[in-house]
Amino acid sequence: MKPPLPPSLALLLALAVHTCPAAAPVSTDWPAWRGPSADGQAAAGQNVPLRWSETENVLWRAPIRGRGHSSPTVAGSLIFLATADSEKEEQLVVCYERATGKLLWETVVHKGNIDMGGHRNASQASSTVAWDGEHLYINFLNNRAVHTSALDASGKLLWQQRVSDFQIHQGFGSSPVVYQSVVLVTADHRGGGKISGLNKQTGQILWQQDRPKVANYASPSVLQTAGKTQAILAGCNLIASFDPLDGRKLWEVEGSTEETVVTAVTDGSRIFVGGGYPKNHTVALEADGSGKIAWQNTTRAYVPSMLVREGHVYAVLDSGQAVCWKSDTGEELWREKVDRDFYGSPVMLDSRIYSTNQHGITSVFEATPKQFKLLSQNALGDEAFSSPSICGNRIYLRSAKKGDPRRESLWCIGEK
Repeated sequence: MKPPLPPSLALLLALAVHTCPAAAPVSTDWPAWRGPSADGQAAAGQNVPLRWSETENVLWRAPIRGRGHSSPTVAGSLIFLATADSEKEEQLVVCYERATGKLLWETVVHKGNIDMGGHRNASQASSTVAWDGEHLYINFLNNRAVHTSALDASGKLLWQQRVSDFQIHQGFGSSPVVYQSVVLVTADHRGGGKISGLNKQTGQILWQQDRPKVANYASPSVLQTAGKTQAILAGCNLIASFDPLDGRKLWEVEGSTEETVVTAVTDGSRIFVGGGYPKNHTVALEADGSGKIAWQNTTRAYVPSMLVREGHVYAVLDSGQAVCWKSDTGEELWREKVDRDFYGSPVMLDSRIYSTNQHGITSVFEATPKQFKLLSQNALGDEAFSSPSICGNRIYLRSAKKGDPRRESLWCIGEK
């Protein structure tokens, strides 16, 4: 059920700007998982606070119904989140006014048949909403299958496609990725998964490729690397490359772990992924399909995705260490303790990295090839699993206050 739409909604929708994951970073939007360039890099030169708390540098705070790990998607004057209300058995997309945090609408995408179980930290709304300048796209696991749905900016459900059966092991959280006319969706599981390309206007399945019968949690990544556009997916003991428009398998090599969560990144020549089950493994693979490994090590970069900047790879490890490697050789330049228990992926703004841990603490540190310097640690609530979104001189964070009942909030952090 939606609350009545305010008269100002038409104006807010008109102000939403056209962005897509493959576009260059802009300072105003965070349109999908890992931001405007889909690699965790925020647009340069933004003025955001170094320090905040529940009472300091908070521009607004909005309650979120239910529970989820979806990161904030910011488009024009609107913010979108996925969430799940287990008591009402609803999986939803919700929309907030960016300036004030006012709830504008909520759309129930699935009613009933919520699949529970999996890892103790899993949620039933772990995918991040993707916005292509016209429509919203979201993945949910419901009734033992992965479904992708499209909505317009007013919350109207446009189409819904059942993409694949799904057997729960730890859970499901792969986010949709929009590339030109196609929505890419992955659903790796022990029953035999799929990577699929959907027509973004109709939801029709344009192509599908079968995947091994292995549990895996990574989202696809569309990379411009080795002179071509490649949809990269790691896990299932493979690193695989597909043409995102027609699904042709460009190449596939052994070189990853069985299970991973990270989204692949590139420096233009190499692809970087990590894994954590059944072994710890970080690898740099040449992106030309030769199968050549540039370097690898036994570091556990399992859940938080990595960052690449100016010939260097930065990672915040699950255990709480930050590390810097040279992207061409893998030479480790430094490794320092930040905190502990990281699930969210880090965001880089200029030479600063913002990374939120499971306990709701966002650490900010200076990260250059020469040094690591911890600058601040900032707590909101006492639990968080989503990643920060940084755009328009604001930081948007999702966290929860544990208790009975547990309460989630969306925070807007900025200089007052």
